[in-house]
Amino acid sequence: MSFWLGLLLVFGLSPWVVDAAAADEQSAYSAKKTVAGTFSHEYVIDMASRMSKRAHVPTPPLRRADGNRLDYDTYRAIWFKTEKGVWKQDPPGLELHLYPTGWLYEQPIELNVVENGHVRRIKPRRDLFNVGARSEDAARGMPWGLSGFRINGPLNRDDVADEIVVFQGASYFRAISQGQQYGLSARGLALGVAAATGEEFPFFKRFWVEKPAAGSETITVHALLDSPSVVGAYRFNITPGKLTRTDVTTTLFPRVVLREVGVAPLTSMNILGPLNQRRVPDFRPRVHDSDGLVILNGNGERIWRPINNPKRLQMSWFIDENPRGFGLSQRERHYRAYLDLEARYERRPSAWVEPIGDWGRGSVVLVEIPSEEEIHDNIVAFWRPEKPLEPGKAHQFTYRLSWPDVTPSRTSGPFILRSRAGLAHGWDGRKGKVRFVVDLAGFEKGFGDALPAATVTASQGAVSNVVVQSIPQVPDPATPVHLIAGRTYDTVSGKGPETRPDGAYRVSFVFDPKGRDVSELRLQLAVSKGPTPETWLYRWTQDQ
Repeated sequence: MSFWLGLLLVFGLSPWVVDAAAADEQSAYSAKKTVAGTFSHEYVIDMASRMSKRAHVPTPPLRRADGNRLDYDTYRAIWFKTEKGVWKQDPPGLELHLYPTGWLYEQPIELNVVENGHVRRIKPRRDLFNVGARSEDAARGMPWGLSGFRINGPLNRDDVADEIVVFQGASYFRAISQGQQYGLSARGLALGVAAATGEEFPFFKRFWVEKPAAGSETITVHALLDSPSVVGAYRFNITPGKLTRTDVTTTLFPRVVLREVGVAPLTSMNILGPLNQRRVPDFRPRVHDSDGLVILNGNGERIWRPINNPKRLQMSWFIDENPRGFGLSQRERHYRAYLDLEARYERRPSAWVEPIGDWGRGSVVLVEIPSEEEIHDNIVAFWRPEKPLEPGKAHQFTYRLSWPDVTPSRTSGPFILRSRAGLAHGWDGRKGKVRFVVDLAGFEKGFGDALPAATVTASQGAVSNVVVQSIPQVPDPATPVHLIAGRTYDTVSGKGPETRPDGAYRVSFVFDPKGRDVSELRLQLAVSKGPTPETWLYRWTQDQ
């Protein structure tokens, strides 16, 4: 320890980092090689390329010598000392806070900071963390490692360093924009989601975080992803604010042929909503981090697909070429829709993936997994290229990932406001039929003209009794949340829309499954003026 303290005095380093070369002599978390010269992202790409030519070596977990593992409550009682934040200053800027290993996060990461092109290693130590009384015994025998980190900064107030982005666990990360609370997550890569052979979870094993330049609002994170099937080099340019956005560059080097691969994956939770109110009994009318999949496909069609909590696993493929965007949305933003004073689901972010460049042919894939508890994520969405990713070459995907209240598909024309369903008892005296009600809003002129025509189709079964009605004076669904918060909307930032829709319509129809177990439903509304409304898609299943 005296040698390490001497280095601090000689080099004038902050107490949370050590020189990378010196760290090799004293820490199990040190890299075997350090950067020669000035650090760049090409260094990470070259490292990934070289690693892909060797067999995968997993990062061993860090556990106590007696084998005892930290439970949730014990782990939660250990937290980083905020006064030791990396690059902490007053007034606050962008800074790093650390997470220890333990509980579900036993694989240690290597975390480096880059200052003026030079790399220095963060040293995991006991004195960087507060330990609650219930965790004292566990801490005495615990090997200290880092499981992740978060980026804090002045998001909602200039004088407070709020939590903005978290990287922790496998390749998971999540972020928020102004006024939001954490909800859904993103991942670096998805492999074999819902596959019969099981899912493989790649791991961000090494990070380099560049110190932002004075006055900069962007922080850059580089990451090395590793798994038995692939190695990847990632760059995240993160700009927090009214609309937090992350520009992602992914360079993948497969070790094997990647067929069941998911690019730009999003992971969320949906337990209960108006389309499956009998699925899980609960006092709340809605329990979800996301209520729909949104797609802006290569042809410019805007698609809204309500997501569900099925009784059996469901996968849906939306074939496309050069998609313009896709994401998971928390479109319902009224408190009264959830009635949850603790979770505040109306404040959860949406996530929108905007490909940069041509991604070619492939599919947006939606996976809906049965779940009974809101603590488990059960929704996954990602892009799957049509052609498998072959080893021996680099595969690059670049995209912008933003975290808005509502996605661009919601602000660029008439949109699906809400969807509901229930048994169609009594309309003709027969049971087993389902009545769907779909409300659309945001029309440029919704009153005085003839009602638009609705086209509803089903892949199996039959649709009947299609009715279109005007809805008078529909308020913007997000307004109550932001009246409480004292904020207004800005469509440029993705926080919109700022105006009340002029027109709204309700389309209702009856679906008869005619003994079938599953059917793909599609609803389109034809209007004489303005942008084409969103297309409504839904998969009905007999046991939902």
